Amino acid sequence: MKLTVWTYEGPPHVGAMRVATAMKGLHYVLHAPQGDTYADLLFTMIERRNHRPPVSYTTFQARDLGADTATLFKASCQDAVDRFDPEAIIVGASCTAELIQDDPAGLAETMGLTIPVIPLELPSYSRKENFGADETFYQIVKALAKPQERTARVTCNILGPTALGFRARDDVEELTGLLSEMGIDVNVVAPLNATPSDIARLPAAHFNVLLSPETGEAAARFLDKNHGQPFTKIVPIGVGATRDFIAEVAEITGVIGRPDESRLRMPWWSRSVDSTYLTGKRVFIFGDGTHVAAHARIARDEMGFEVVGIGCYNREMARPIRALAKEYGVEALITDDYLEVEAAIEKLSPEMILGTQMERHIGKRLGIPCAVISAPVHVQDFPARYSPQVGFEGANVLFDTLIHPLVMGLEEHLLTMFRDDFEFHDDAGPSHHGGKAKAKVEEAAAPQAQPQDDNVIWLSDAEKELKKIPFFVRGKARRNTETFAMEKGLHEISLDTLYEAKAHYAR
Repeated sequence: MKLTVWTYEGPPHVGAMRVATAMKGLHYVLHAPQGDTYADLLFTMIERRNHRPPVSYTTFQARDLGADTATLFKASCQDAVDRFDPEAIIVGASCTAELIQDDPAGLAETMGLTIPVIPLELPSYSRKENFGADETFYQIVKALAKPQERTARVTCNILGPTALGFRARDDVEELTGLLSEMGIDVNVVAPLNATPSDIARLPAAHFNVLLSPETGEAAARFLDKNHGQPFTKIVPIGVGATRDFIAEVAEITGVIGRPDESRLRMPWWSRSVDSTYLTGKRVFIFGDGTHVAAHARIARDEMGFEVVGIGCYNREMARPIRALAKEYGVEALITDDYLEVEAAIEKLSPEMILGTQMERHIGKRLGIPCAVISAPVHVQDFPARYSPQVGFEGANVLFDTLIHPLVMGLEEHLLTMFRDDFEFHDDAGPSHHGGKAKAKVEEAAAPQAQPQDDNVIWLSDAEKELKKIPFFVRGKARRNTETFAMEKGLHEISLDTLYEAKAHYAR
């Protein structure tokens, strides 16, 4: 195992927590030591849920290892059933508890409980969180879904949205409305807000909409094979993908619907004057495979950006992302090490990043604007407002998401440019308060650091000129100038050096 400050995915039992917390009437009994009990922190603080996650722990300690930890697990199971009265329970072990090999599944089966007990075998040391969610949902569907007659009207299930999913709540609402406009009702949404009884009703639908392949594909494939329910392959994120999704649903069902596009503003906005001066920007995209693929298409085909790099952290999506990268003429980055991602971004010097909260922090350090388009995310990406990613309204939201970092960065650049102006510098005072412009007092130049053999020093005039370069190319200009200076054997970068480097790289 590799210890790190940040991680894109937790262990697989966190994925199981995401499914259990998304559902109602289901309880998760987790064999885990003291210290692995962090579900409350994940869901009530990050996602701002208004109730505790339905997870019970055995919470054994070091002194319990010499005794009977199996008895602790059985007692926790019985207590959870008596206290919470769930329709079904899932049982498993955390990565630490897996080492003591107590076999939670076998122990639960010997208890003679009157409700379904669904065992989870999640290989903690070879797989990760999204796999855990996908496998957990699959095992629940496999255990509870019952053969039955199809509904009279054409209906579908929406599969994949979980707790801690990126905009899952709003995506379900927007997608439900889109399907309704096509004349298709939603039978069950699962696992989000579904009960075990709802899972039993899944086979009544005519087909499945796979909203999140990372967490619902195994269940969708099971239902296709065992209950004859085809599932959609297109995730409707972006204008083009939404239209393709509508056509795919029509092909599956024979239902020809014409969803209302009157609220769709994104295509016009992306062609407007305020946007066209931001087109052509070089973007680097990283996150989960589904959102990366969707945003690569949006960035290139709908926003007019140039995609200079793409990648994903979930290795289950490595093959399609590599194929997509080949189509875009770039090299795919498949890694769960944020330092590798940072190195790739620094090397490519994009003008904007589309990524996760990790890339947001990387962008801050490198001075590159970033829009968050994928989990893992933090509390600010669970907004109180309606903010979907899918469908036509989702396309409007995405326009704002992608454009605002550039606009705000440009504003910051202009403020910096005019900070030395006679009328606008910080000492001039606000005009509406009767402030009078004063000549700015130049601060005494700070003593220059002494150059070392392996670095270069920026002189004050060159540093001042560098700040006039727009934010989205300033980092690249700095690195190019430093590389030029080192190649010339210079230890100091003057104004002339900056101009010479600019001329050199412009050839």
